[in-house]
Amino acid sequence: AEEGGTGVAVPDLTADGPAGRAARTRLALRDAAAAGGWAVLDHPLLTLHVAGSTAYLEPDALAVHPDGGVTVIEIKSFPILDGSADPAKVGAAARQAAVYALALAEGERLAVREHALLVCPRDFSNHPCADLVGLRKQVAATRRQLARLTRIEDIAASLPEGACFAPDRPSGELLAAVESVPAEYAPECLATCELAFHCRDRAREEGAVAALGRSVRGELGGLATVHAVLAAARGGGAGDGDGDGDGAGDPAASALRRAAALRAEALGEGER
Repeated sequence: AEEGGTGVAVPDLTADGPAGRAARTRLALRDAAAAGGWAVLDHPLLTLHVAGSTAYLEPDALAVHPDGGVTVIEIKSFPILDGSADPAKVGAAARQAAVYALALAEGERLAVREHALLVCPRDFSNHPCADLVGLRKQVAATRRQLARLTRIEDIAASLPEGACFAPDRPSGELLAAVESVPAEYAPECLATCELAFHCRDRAREEGAVAALGRSVRGELGGLATVHAVLAAARGGGAGDGDGDGDGAGDPAASALRRAAALRAEALGEGER
């Protein structure tokens, strides 16, 4: 199909279900690349293999060039004011477009342009303007991140024998299955995981410093529990196997002892 006599093909991507839409998009991309003209795909559906599972991605639009190359088009609501936009929002849009570019390059085996077309409102008007955003670094970073992900098959193989998480299992059996799997809780989990509250309760019961956040956990080094932190602050050993000796060589333990001494001095209690 062509829109408004412009000579730009706009193929129909209607199909049933995600798999059908992805297949229709794949066919439209192949036909557009072979036609040797301009084409715009409105809200296509792409696929990308992530850790052994298929993820469906829906960019705003794709532009197919006469030479068969493809440009990712991202349409955003934040404005471009006097020729510049919020760098954080532009960076987020570039990372999002990089995922689409990677799906096109690796899933569809197409020649993807190294720049995405970012479309935003001009100043405070409803008039659109566009600019190119480089994707090379973002695509490389995304490819590295995906390569480091643990595959679903490997995760399943590491589960305890007989562990089953089917929703129709008895609550006691489900609880035992969840308890059998180690978890590293962080406050960020609350926004992404339905089991975050369960893991948070476990972390609090165990006194794990991970419940205080990844930044705190990183600053405390080998001190993994609140008990070990308090023991180090008092100048004693970790006391629970999470530290060695009195922690004399641990920078985190030294910093804790110094902080405890300063606090005691500030409170007028003197150094212990």
